Formats: sequence, structure tokens, C-alpha cells
Amino acid sequence: MEDYIAAHIDPEDDYLYRLWRATNVHLLAGRMASGHLQGRLLRMLVRMIRPRNILEVGTFSGYSAISMAQGLDEGGMVYTFEIDDELEDFTRPWIEGSSVADKIRFIIGDALVEAPRLGVTFDMAFLDGDKRTYVETYEMALRLVRPGGFILADNTLWDGHVVDRQYDRDPQTLGIRRFNDHVASDARVEKVILPLRDGLTLIHILP
Repeated sequence: MEDYIAAHIDPEDDYLYRLWRATNVHLLAGRMASGHLQGRLLRMLVRMIRPRNILEVGTFSGYSAISMAQGLDEGGMVYTFEIDDELEDFTRPWIEGSSVADKIRFIIGDALVEAPRLGVTFDMAFLDGDKRTYVETYEMALRLVRPGGFILADNTLWDGHVVDRQYDRDPQTLGIRRFNDHVASDARVEKVILPLRDGLTLIHILP
């Protein structure tokens, strides 16, 4: 089914394909990169929402940042935060070598601390960082994204672990379950979970 879908959507561009390959060859847990289908969805959502400023928490290899930047109008910016400084040597050259480098600001640091210091109002946020602190990251994003804006959260089905009792003591699974429960009961937003890859939650902040 995944092959069928990939054959019936816009193709992955050569640069992102090479980034995907390099990510899987050179980094542990390469599957964490968004990849073709999710990358195309992120790009299309950006074209639909037309944000000026996007906050991304969790850059990893830069695939999602580049995908979102490809959908931005002129003057738009993706501010992407990666807390793991060991990834910088891999990720920064790929971002700076992309055709949308001027639309991406890559920052090494803790987004929970550093993003509020930017003084930027965001129209959209993409959460893909530490699952153990998803609720805290979500609350931070709610303060920075304008009313009427959107928050996207990745990995919210976590390979099905959210409904698997074997993972009741796994900190990341527990973090995602806590996040899902928190968002489900949050009257400030409307939300839907898409069963895409590992689960993608779309959240609209009510005006």
C-alpha cells in the first residue's frame, strides 16, 4: 500500500531523496526522518495554511524543515530547533545546501527555553522532539502560535504502542499517551489524528 501511495503522489525531489538515503546510511534511527509521503503532506499543508513563520521542534536530519520551507511563500521562515548538538555536523550542510536555505533558521538548543526568546509570533508549529515532554512543548507552542494557527504533532500513535500494555512503563510511550489525553480534553483547540506513518495529529487553535 505504501508503494502504491508513493506511486500516485508527486515524486520525491532528488535532493530530498539523497537526504533520505544519507540519513538512513549515516544516522541511527534513520526512519525518524519524515520521508516522501509525510514530507509531501507537510509541504501541501504549508501551501494551504500559508504561514509566514513556522516553529519546528526536532530537526533531526532536516528533511521536514526543507519540505515545509519548500511550501512557504516568499518571506516565510522555518525556525527549527534540534537539542542534540551531535547532529549539527550532519544536518547543517544539508540545510545550507538546499534550495530553500534562505527560508530556514537552524538552531541548536532546547526549544522550550530558546523559542520563546525569539520574540516571534508563529502561524504554525510542527512538534517532533522528545516525546517525554510533548505536553510541555505543546503548551509552549500554544503560547507562541497565533489564535487561528495550527500545531502538528508527529508520532502520536507511536507504532501502536499507545494501545499496547507492554509499553506501560516506557517513558516515551507514556509521554505520548499523556499528550494525546491532554489534547483530546483541550477545549482551546480542535484536533484530528491521521493514521499516517506513525500518527500525525493536526491541531487548530480556536480564534
